[in-house]
Order: sequence, then structure tokens, then C-alpha cells
Amino acid sequence: MASTTYRCVCGAELRFRQDLEKDESGVYPTWKCKDCQTPVPGKIGERLKHQHPS
Repeated sequence: MASTTYRCVCGAELRFRQDLEKDESGVYPTWKCKDCQTPVPGKIGERLKHQHPS
């Protein structure tokens, strides 16, 4: 399986779960960039949450 990467609007490259912050304030959890708190698309967040640096 190929690894997923996402380029945030702030310029950060999101590759691992550690690059995301989970926001559970709503009915469904959303993912945000750890650097700038910009929301990440749901599909991308769900893919990245399974990737670990190893």
C-alpha cells in the first residue's frame, strides 16, 4: 500500500498521525494540521491516522 501525503495550505507536509490533531468537538471527529489548525479533508485524515513513522 502506498503511503499518503498531504500538503497543507501553511506549507507543512502531513505524512503521519503525529502531524495531525484530532478535533472531537462535533458529532464526527475531524482532523486538523498540527501546525496551523487548518482542517484536513476527512479521507486524507482517516488515511494518515493509520500511518506511523517506522
